[in-house]
Amino acid sequence: MRSSLEGQRVIILGGTSGIGLAAARMLAEGGAEVVVTGRDPVKLEAALRELGPKARGEAVDSGSLEALRAFYERQGRFDHLVISVSGAKGAGAFRELSLEELRAGFEAKFWPQLASAQLALPTLNPSGSITFVSAISARRVAVGISGLAAINGALEAMVPSLALELAPLRVNAVSPGVVNTSWWNWLPEEQKSAAFKQYAEETTVGRIGEPEDLAKAIAYLVDNTFVTGTVLEVDGGLRLK
Repeated sequence: MRSSLEGQRVIILGGTSGIGLAAARMLAEGGAEVVVTGRDPVKLEAALRELGPKARGEAVDSGSLEALRAFYERQGRFDHLVISVSGAKGAGAFRELSLEELRAGFEAKFWPQLASAQLALPTLNPSGSITFVSAISARRVAVGISGLAAINGALEAMVPSLALELAPLRVNAVSPGVVNTSWWNWLPEEQKSAAFKQYAEETTVGRIGEPEDLAKAIAYLVDNTFVTGTVLEVDGGLRLK
């Protein structure tokens, strides 16, 4: 059976590692023509080797409006946008939380995702889609994540209104829980393993996520033309506890 993604052009910003790379792999396997971006040329080259002939890529700084604008102009028309750029700052107890660190967290994730979506509109197929990647910290109640909640909550709050305003373009987001990606590499390996064990025990499914879990959710949102204005929680039940 012919895939509905066959011949569709998908741009994945932040597609050279973790969730973005897993989504690129799955969409390419489904027949889509995939373009991935990342800031690190070495990671980009490795990702393209892994993805094979259905994928192309460019090194792009998603934090630069000029770089994003020029990138979209080079790409021309395309059908779907997945925005998986992120940063690792903004967590911590509120009393001691550095506002400069929180500002850096917004600069690394919120503003690049917002700018990426806005600048894509002139060349994005209006019958296509935008999929943001936020995080379950937007809605999970826990100590030490108020800054992350602010960043990801801001992204998620925009989704329904953008879906209404930009229709028939579909706008959605996936909201990952704890996922085994390089986002956690700021922790020493022993601490990271302990954190993963603790988070696994706090889910209802008994494990942390893998990038492929999120890739399946992203592929669903890209492919299903009857879903819009939705934030899809993919957290293994972490928010329930």
